[in-house]
Amino acid sequence: MKKSLVIFSTIAMAVIAVAAFHASAKANDTVEIKALEQRLVDGIKAKDIKQVMSCYLPGDRLFVFDVVPPRQYVGSAAYQKSWQNVLDMFKGPINAEVSDIDVTSDGRIAYSHSIQRIWGTTKEGKPFDVTLRYTDAYRKIHGKWLIVQEHISVPVNMATKEPDLSSKP
Repeated sequence: MKKSLVIFSTIAMAVIAVAAFHASAKANDTVEIKALEQRLVDGIKAKDIKQVMSCYLPGDRLFVFDVVPPRQYVGSAAYQKSWQNVLDMFKGPINAEVSDIDVTSDGRIAYSHSIQRIWGTTKEGKPFDVTLRYTDAYRKIHGKWLIVQEHISVPVNMATKEPDLSSKP
């Protein structure tokens, strides 16, 4: 009876330790992914295309549904051109922020959804202020999280067929 109790106690302690480690790893993944999203925002603000693209999977496996044509981007080279166009359209500083981010991870793959806003003044002197909904999928590659798939959207008023670019709840 004593031997069974010792074995049961040892197994229970091991299960608790594994669960605690897994919860800690998930929390760390969330911190790392939020830091990745902040690096992306900082790259946008700095108009630094290399920093922006360092957040994405390099090569042909990146896949993005964006709000601007074309319907999809396949590969980092295609998406880099789109990002460069965004950075180039601003006259002065670009403001950007991520809010309402929620991350789910299993340690190797993860996904998040968030609200992301970009605003500033265009080269034509017009104000630009867009709030978008993002869903990102990530893979941990060589110990580093990268965005491997991105889906960007805006709500649409079905009566007017106009996008809601301020995206308030």
